[in-house]
Parts: sequence; C-alpha cells; structure tokens
Amino acid sequence: MPGIEKLPIEETLEDSPQTRSLLGVFEEDTAAISNYCTQLYQAMHRIYDAQNELSAATHLTSRLLKEYDKQRFPLGGDDEVMSSTLQQFAKVIDELSSCHAVLSTQLADAMMFPITQFKERDLKEILTLKEVFQIASDDHDTAINRYSRLSKKRDNDKVRAEAVEDVYTSRKKQHQTMMHYFCSLNTLQYKKKTALLEPLLGYMQAQISFFKLGSENLTQQWEDFLGTIGTSVQNVFRREMEEEVGQMQQTIQQMERSCDSLYAPCDPDPAHSPVCRNLTRKQGYLYIRNKTGLVSSSWERQYFFTQGGNLMHQGRGEVAGGLVMDLDNCSVMAVDSDDRRFCFQATSFDGKRVVTLQAESRKDCEEWISTINNISKRIYLSENAEELAARVNQSAIEAVTPSPSFQQRHESMRPSSKGRSGRASSISSVGSEPSPALSVLSLDALVAPDTPIQFDIISPVSEENSGQSKTAQSGRRSNPFGESGDNTSEDSEDSILHQLFIVRFLGSMEVRTAESADVISETMRQILAARAIHNIFRMTESHLLVTCDCLKLIDPQTQVTRLRFPLSSVVQCSSHQDNKRLFGFVLQSASGRGDSRAVCYIFESNNDGEKICDSIGLAKQIAFHSEMDRKAVEKRKEQDKAKEKQQEELSKQRQIEKDLEEQSRLIAASSRPANPPAPDGQFLVLSNSQSEDSDAGDEGKKRGESEA
Repeated sequence: MPGIEKLPIEETLEDSPQTRSLLGVFEEDTAAISNYCTQLYQAMHRIYDAQNELSAATHLTSRLLKEYDKQRFPLGGDDEVMSSTLQQFAKVIDELSSCHAVLSTQLADAMMFPITQFKERDLKEILTLKEVFQIASDDHDTAINRYSRLSKKRDNDKVRAEAVEDVYTSRKKQHQTMMHYFCSLNTLQYKKKTALLEPLLGYMQAQISFFKLGSENLTQQWEDFLGTIGTSVQNVFRREMEEEVGQMQQTIQQMERSCDSLYAPCDPDPAHSPVCRNLTRKQGYLYIRNKTGLVSSSWERQYFFTQGGNLMHQGRGEVAGGLVMDLDNCSVMAVDSDDRRFCFQATSFDGKRVVTLQAESRKDCEEWISTINNISKRIYLSENAEELAARVNQSAIEAVTPSPSFQQRHESMRPSSKGRSGRASSISSVGSEPSPALSVLSLDALVAPDTPIQFDIISPVSEENSGQSKTAQSGRRSNPFGESGDNTSEDSEDSILHQLFIVRFLGSMEVRTAESADVISETMRQILAARAIHNIFRMTESHLLVTCDCLKLIDPQTQVTRLRFPLSSVVQCSSHQDNKRLFGFVLQSASGRGDSRAVCYIFESNNDGEKICDSIGLAKQIAFHSEMDRKAVEKRKEQDKAKEKQQEELSKQRQIEKDLEEQSRLIAASSRPANPPAPDGQFLVLSNSQSEDSDAGDEGKKRGESEA
C-alpha cells in the first residue's frame, strides 16, 4: 500500500542506530495505536453496554406496560382506553426490544469482536515480541562484551571458543527475533486500518438493519456506501497485507541463509574477505576508551560513522550523532593495549584530542585505520574518492620501496650491486625531480655509506674515548649536539619566540655534507625505505619547542626534555616537496677528535612542515639580531669606559698642574724676604747648612701640602 513506512528487514543484522531510531518510531506508533485502540474499545464497549441496557430497559418497559392492568392504583379507576393504548405501546416497545436485542447481538459480533481480537491478540503479540527482542539484544551485548574482554594469551582457547559460540548463538537469536519483530510491526500498519474500519463497519451495518423500517432511500445510500467500504476492506487491505507478509517471510528466509557466516565476530577465512584500503566512508560498532580517573579507564560500545571529514558517534536511542573529532590532517596508528585487542588511536591535527578505539576483528581495525588515513588526506572531497584513494595508496607503497643501493647497504639478502647509476636513478622515488646539484654529487657525497639509522630517540652520549676521558676528569658528560653540561638546566624563559609543535620522530642518520640542499630529501627517502623494509611503524611522539636559543624535544606526558639542539648548530631545515607533513633539519656539531659531524633528523608533524621550518628560520634571525644588538651594547659600554678613563686622566693631570703651580707660588713667596739683594747689587750667598735647612723646610712643606 503506498505511503506506508516499512522497517527494513535487510538491515536487521547490522543493527545500526538509524535502524534503531526507525524502530523507535514504529514502537512509538505502536504505543499510540495501543492507547488509541484502548480508548476506542472503551467507547465501543460503552455503546455495547448502553445497547444492552437499552434492550433490557426496553424489554422491562414493555413488560411493565403489559402489567398495567394488574396494577391497583388507590385513586385510579378502570380506564380501558388507557389500558388498550398502553397495550399497543407495549406491543410496539416489545418489538423494539426484540430489535434492540438483535442489535446488541450484531454489535457484539460485528463491532466488539474485531477490536477485541486486535487488542488482545495482535497488540499483545507485539509486546511479547518486544520483550523477547529486548532480552535477545541484552544477551548479545553481554556476549560481545565477554568476547571483547578476552585476553591475548593463547592458553585459554576453550574460553575463547565458548565466547565465540556464545556470540554466534546470541547474534543469531537477536537477528531472527528482530526480523520477526520487524515483520509484526510492518504487518501492524495494515492491521490497524482493518481493526479500526471493521468495528465501525459492523456498527453501521447493525444500525442500518435496526433502522430498516426507516427511510428506504437513506438506507439504500448507507448500504451502498458501507458496501463499498466493506469491499475495499476485504479485497484491497487484506490482499495487500497477505502479499506483503509473503514478501517479508521470503526475505527472512533469504537473510537467514545468507547471513549465517556474518554472525561470528571474526572471519574464519581471511582470504575470503580481504582488507579494503580504498574506503573513504565507514560505519560500525567500536569500543571507545574513557578515562574514569588518573590511571583507570572504561570501555563503552558505541556506533561510529564518518561524515565528510568528521568522526561521529551515536548511542542507541539517539536521533542524531555527535562529533568525536575532526579527521582532517589527523594521524592514526595501531596501538597495543594491555587488556584489549585490535586497538587503534587517532590524534587530531593539533594534538589536543586523542581517541583510542577497539574493533571486533583485525580486518575491521585495518579498514578503520585506512579509512581515517584516507580522510585525513582529504580524498573524500574529490569526485572519484575510492579511485583516488587506490592511486594514493599505490603511490605510497612505491614511495617507500627501497632503492637497490639502500638494500645493498642494509640487507644481506641482496648482495648484488648496481653501481652509482642505479643509486642516482632512485632519487626520483622521493616524490620530486632531482636537482642540478644531485646530478653532480653522487649519493655517497650526501649520505655516508654504511651509516646506521636511528629510529627511536635515545639520550645523546659521547662515542669518542677522548671525550669519555675528559668527561671522567671534569665530572660532566659531553654532548655531541653541542650543548654543555652547565647550561643544559637553563631554560630560555626570556626568549622572545616560544612556539610548540607536535611531531613524531621518524629517524636520524649521519650525512657527509650539511650544505647541500638535497641532503634532507635523500635522508627522508632512506629512512622511509628502511622503515618499510623492516616493518617499523611505531613512532615516538614529542613536543618540539622552538625558541631563540635552541630546539627542544619534550616528552608530552612527563614534560622532560628528551633532546636539546642549540640553534647555532642547525645548518638548514626544509620540508618534503610533496608530503608537507614531513620535515627535517641538519645539525652540525663538533666531535671529540676535533672534526665536525653532521646528522640529519627527520620528523612528521600534524601541521604543515613548512610552518615549522619558517619558525626555525625566524628563531635564527631573531637570535642573529639579538647577538648583533648585544655586541653593539658591549661596544658602547667599552667606549663609555674609555671616555671615563680619559676624563679621569685629564682631571689627574690638571690637579697635578694645580699642585705644581701652588708649590711654585709658595716657594717664591718664602724665598723673597729671606734673600734681599745687597746694596752693591750682589746677592747674599747662604752657607751650606742654611741651604740644606731651607731645602729640608721646603720638602717638609711639600710633604705637608701633599698629605693635606
């Protein structure tokens, strides 16, 4: 019948929140129908009771009218007219009483019986199926929770087999119960129409037969109208209901045959259903870990689905889903959990949101990781999203395919050498065209041969014996990254620039030259190829703090500085030309033997790698200008000190001149009365003793003046 909504029996196995929401609508409709039918049943029962009461009252009236002659009224006399009139009324009312009795019987059969059957049989059957379905759903949730809490140990195969069998049985029971429950709810959409129309039809037909003595034209009109409705009810509603019930029963049989292998939580034959890595949309039930305390957490089963670039979740009974996190430029990877299997972790682009989820099987876990990874690259915005995802995944596999020269250095399984021509030809696998510098320099001029690659962050130690001896003598460990032990504890709190980025360490290796523009690209290719060869997928996540003094790698949980790179030792920094999330920098440091060594560090960031490189460049510029300003200030201070010293020398010289002038004046004043000229124009000559006394007096005066 057009316009009637149906519950999709084909989606009962998936049991999605959308299906549960639609089921909730049908259950609300069933509750409304039950409430309405109860009220209608009460009203019709009142009509039936009233009709029975009317029939009994009419019969009692007729009997009382017949017994009028037997009554003895104190003031009444024999009134034959009245008696005969009442007898006629009694006869007519007795006939009406018979008609009312027939009407009561017709109302019981045609009006009360259909609505009673619908109320007591159909509605109660749906309520019973609802209770059975709820019990089966709870049993399935209990079984799937028990299965999800299985340990990863292999010594409990019996418990694991019992859990799998329990999941199979409960899921099959829930599926079959849900299909029959949906069939009953769909059938109710037809039964409610017949259950409402048939009582009314019986009521009107009974009334028409009761008023058969009335107007023939009116009776004929009602009979034609009700006959048409009766034909519609019998021929249309019932026929469509039988056809729909037949189709639903056939669908149930087909679903039971085809979905038997889907009841198990894990596929027994992985080759039968390979992992699809080209998905850009996915939905299904997952467990999400929620923190309940500082060290405790709980797992909750919810329905997750992707909508555009967002990860959404929806609980049972909810009409719409809620946002979990934005998947654009996010990172996702498989993680190991102490108490759960098939877990993976998604981190937002800014690192503020981290979600740990658990899938039912390894295949489901890998498909979720591939889907989120494809969405993070914004492949879903293209027209042919799956085709583009397939090409991107194939390009990623080719991008990490190692060159023959790299495998020659790191794997003994391929001892054949292809020469420098093969090594030079593998440069194009990085994702960019070779530069003119690489056409002149070979790969040996960029990356030192037989250089080990470090895939994890280890605290730096000195590798030279001389450095170790110096460390033992001084009581302080030397640092190959150029930082001394006395300033490692100093934090650049007064730095102008403070920028924090979330990065993941991919690897580092020593390079021959630090000035070449392509050394970082070649190191990226070497490290990515080595990770692909050795199946290394785990990465250490850290916080990269960029200041005007240094670069720091900080542990996000303990806030402990893992590594510290002096900014003056960073020679260059650049990002990948195609994958902007990859970046690296070259560190030039002095070794214990007096020569310098260059190490290239490669990272992956949640943000654009060019922003981090620009931040490092800005820090170097600020440090350069700060150093220039510091030198200028020191030069001005030295000039001011020289001026002050010159002023002091001038003041001392002036004081000495003043002292000399004062002494000469005093000497001249003391010598004038002691040596008057002779009358004959000759000077008096003092004796030696007098001259010595005068000299001694002069020296005493000078000493006293100097002391004063």
